[in-house]
Parts: sequence; structure tokens; C-alpha cells
Amino acid sequence: MSIEKTMRSNGKPQARKRYFLMTIIIILGSILIYYTVVTIHARLNTKKIVTSILDSDTIRLRLSDLTPRQLYILLLVEDPEFLHHKGVDLKTPGAGLTTITQALVKLLYFENFKPGIRKLKQTLIARFALDPIVSKEDQLLLFINIFGFRYDTKGFSEASQFYYGKQFTRLNEEEYISIVAMMIGCSTYNIKHNPEANADRSERISKLINGEYVPKKMSDIYYEDTKSAFRVK
Repeated sequence: MSIEKTMRSNGKPQARKRYFLMTIIIILGSILIYYTVVTIHARLNTKKIVTSILDSDTIRLRLSDLTPRQLYILLLVEDPEFLHHKGVDLKTPGAGLTTITQALVKLLYFENFKPGIRKLKQTLIARFALDPIVSKEDQLLLFINIFGFRYDTKGFSEASQFYYGKQFTRLNEEEYISIVAMMIGCSTYNIKHNPEANADRSERISKLINGEYVPKKMSDIYYEDTKSAFRVK
């Protein structure tokens, strides 16, 4: 084989390697640009989105309508480090993969949220758009008023009326906990249609509140519920 042929032969793998690296760089660059644009767009629209809801009749409850204990229970179950994290929490035992801020992103920025790649988009918007712009107080206010409890029931005010036929401020602690218990899966733990599962989770939450159970890791959101029938699918 001539030197020229040898050089051409050796150069082909190098060319393929360069082409592969360039392709990877272009793909990664495109992904980076896409999510940067998504985040910037979210930041530009966040104030308008939030203000339109806060100024509407969607807000039926104020934070002052929750007792300090009710607020404590909500945060303990849904987002233990809510007041301290920056929209995302990937380490607190019992926190799960979705903070209150991320849950709001799902409700405010997506029409049909599905797990997968959209989780990254949700996380970026929570960290770099919603949490830096919207106060923790307003985030909580939105959360207790727009969270969906199925059957076109939104917020704790409507949930208390739909599931118990009474105003939110008249709920006893057991009833309040049962509504909070649904938030991990409003169908699986539905008060009306899956009362056994709801009662089971409510009991586990009560043990968490009383200090009888302490989550062991971030994913420990079922509090040692090993019954597959009571897991969110």
C-alpha cells in the first residue's frame, strides 16, 4: 500500500470522529439555546400570568384563612423546604421530585403536562423564572387556590365544599388532612371514590405530623405505604 493510500485510510476514522463530535456539539448547543429561550420567555410572561390570577375571583382563600397548623401540615407534606429552597429541592427527605413551585409551573405554563423531557422544562422555569420573580407568599396563595382536586374542583375552598359540603374555615383537622392526602394523586386517594386509600394515607400523614414517622430519603413520599393499590400509577 502506498503512503498516499495509507494516509487516506487513516484519515477516514479521524474525519468520522470529527463529524461525530461536531454533531454532538450542534445537538447540545441547540438544546441549550432552546431551553434558554424557554426560560427567558417564561420570565418575561411570569408577572403577567401571576397578576392575572391574583387579581381575579379565582382567589377565594387568603393565606390568613389557613391556621398556622394547617399551613405547617401543607408544607410538611407537599414541600418541607419550600420557604428556603429556590424552586427546586433534590435532597430533602420526603420532598419528592416536585416542589410547590414546580407544581405551579405545571399549572401555569403547560396545557397538557406529561412526565419526561417536560420535567426539565418545568424545573428550569421553576428555578429561573417563577421562584425569582414571585414571592413565596404569592406562590402559596396561588397553590391553595388553583390546585386541581378533580371534577373541575380547584383550590381548597372548592374542595371543602365539594367533598364535605362546608366552608374551608369549618373543616376539622381530620377533614383538612384528608384533602391534603389527595394532592399526591387526586384519583388514587380520592375522598369520595377511594375512601379506603385516602384514609390510609391520611393516617400516615398524621403519623408524620406527630413525629411518629420520619421520611428516610427524598423519594419517601408514601411514608412506607407498601400497598401497590394505594400508589399513584
